[in-house]
Order: sequence, then C-alpha cells, then structure tokens
Amino acid sequence: MRVKSSYLVAAGIGLAVALYFVVGTIFGGGDKKSGAEAKATAAQALPAVQVVLTSESQHGYEVAIRGRTESARSVVVKSESAGTVASTPATEGSFVAKGAVLCRLNVDARQASLDQARANLRSRQLSQQASSELAKKGFRSQTQVLQDQANLDNAAALVRQAEIGVEQMNIRAPFSGVFDKREAEVGTYLSPGQSCGTMIELNPLLIVGDLPESEAGKLRVGAPATAVLLSGQSLSGRVRYVSRDADPQTRTYRVEVAVANPSMSVRSGLSATVKISAGSGPAHQVPVSSLVLDAAGRQGVRYVLPTNQVAFAPITVIEENAGGVWVAGLAGPVRIITVGQSYVAEGQKVRVATAR
Repeated sequence: MRVKSSYLVAAGIGLAVALYFVVGTIFGGGDKKSGAEAKATAAQALPAVQVVLTSESQHGYEVAIRGRTESARSVVVKSESAGTVASTPATEGSFVAKGAVLCRLNVDARQASLDQARANLRSRQLSQQASSELAKKGFRSQTQVLQDQANLDNAAALVRQAEIGVEQMNIRAPFSGVFDKREAEVGTYLSPGQSCGTMIELNPLLIVGDLPESEAGKLRVGAPATAVLLSGQSLSGRVRYVSRDADPQTRTYRVEVAVANPSMSVRSGLSATVKISAGSGPAHQVPVSSLVLDAAGRQGVRYVLPTNQVAFAPITVIEENAGGVWVAGLAGPVRIITVGQSYVAEGQKVRVATAR
C-alpha cells in the first residue's frame, strides 16, 4: 500500500518540532537558573571556616623570667687584730644576732695594757683634782692646772685605745643572719684582714634574674612579683632593683625581687619561676589552637574581616590559663578562625560558620 505524500510531510514536520524541544532542553536549560541559585552555588565553592568572636578587654601584663634565690647580704667577717683563736661561740649554719661573737682571740697582754691605762687614768684624775684645789687657794698657777687637765685627757684616751684593743679580740656579727661558714678553728692564728667566717642575710631574701632587652623597659621598682620554687612553694614580694646597664656578654638586665623570709626556711641558690606585674592594657582571650605561624615565622592568629576575607595579625602572648591564651596585638572585636585556619591564606574569601 502506498503512503500518501501529505502524510509524509506532516510526519517530518512533527519530528522536526520534537527535535527542537529536545535540543533546547539539553543546551538551554542552564540559562533558566535564577541568579540566586548561581550565587548559592558559588558560595558553596568557598572554603568553610569556623570562627569565634572575641572582644577587647583590659588585662594585666606580666613579665616571666627564670631566677634564683640569693642572700640579701653576704659578708666575709675578718679580724681587725692579730692573735690566736681561743673560742668559736657561734655554730656554723646557725642564726646569730647582730653583735654576737663569732670568733674570740686570745687577749694576751692586751688586758694588762688596759689595766695599766686605767691605773694611770686614776692617778691623773687625782693629780687634776689636787691641782684644781691648790689653784683655788692660790698655790697653783693656771698653766699648771691646764697641764694637769691635758695629762688627764691623754690618760683617758689611752684607756679608750686599750679598751678597743681588747674588744677587737672579739670578732662579732655585723648584722643578724646566718653564720654560713666558719673559716677559723680554735688554735688558728689570724693576722689583721684574715677571715673568721661568712655571714649571710636571708631575711629579706632576694630572687634575682635576667631580663631580655625587650622586657627591661616594662618594669619599675616597687612592682609586685610572685616566685614559685621547684618545690611548689610560692613567695610574694616587690621589685627592689632593675639594672640600667646590660651585661656585656648576654645583653640582659639584672632584676632583684625582695621577699619576706622570717623563718629563713628558704635557702639561697634555689631555682624559681618569677612573674612580675608590668601594668595592664588591651588584650584578647583566644583559644590555644587558633595560634599559627605566618610565612615569616611570626606567631599570630588568622581572623575574618567584615568582607569575609582572611587576615593575619602577629600577637604577643601575655598569659595562658584554662580558658585559653591572653594575647596583645589585636584591636576591637575580632572573629578569630578556630577551625580551618591552617588551610586558608591572607586575602582569601571564606564561608563563615560560628563555632559552637
């Protein structure tokens, strides 16, 4: 059976229309998406980060250094005269009061010289009294009276000199403290300037350390300080001295903190961690995990600008505690990146999610 030509033309037209719609759907469907859908797709392509908003607040600054305990004074007590040590009343390592005898030398003939000087003084006193009485009666000239008074004064000076000589046989503690080391035993002959022993003062006790150049200008005399010994014992005091001349080898500055040590239970030479108050200023508390290093090796944090771009800020760590790290170097409220900070770069746009 033959198909009419009109039927063939109609079928061709229908097939052409169907092909038009199929091709349009395949190649033109993307143009029908809305602008909002396109933007959403682009946003999904940005890297996602989590941030936490931290605000600026005032926080105390502290300078932390490694230090050691040290006696406030250490004096080598020396003999002022020559003689043999007769006794050592002070026990080595014990507390002694100011003026206590540490070493006593043999008096030898010094006591006899003192007795002689005192006897001569009594004789001169009698002569001066007799001369004064005779002068009142007109039997002694004023010149003779003055000569007798001069002889009396000279005799008194000789007595004082002899007393000092005898007293110098007692080598005494110059201040209250610990007789730390005896260097002369009974029978030792001491010449003038030779040592009896060493006295140290442990109350107040000093805690000394070395400040780097960057920290030296932050401290002031009188600033409160806290020291923690290796045993865990805590001591509180105040800065009494900050050097103004750096050590030529280390370029550091010596700092001294005076603390009370009434029982003198803390010894000299113990290691300590010292924290010294250096005032207060603006700071932010951030999570420890948010700290990163930039390409130059500087420690800091990455944060998100209002334009959702990443920025980096170098910081200085002030204090670390259970809540995080207090840092200086930021200004105002800041959105700190807490997740993804290691995978984004400065200037890059990100998709922001607030950390829970």
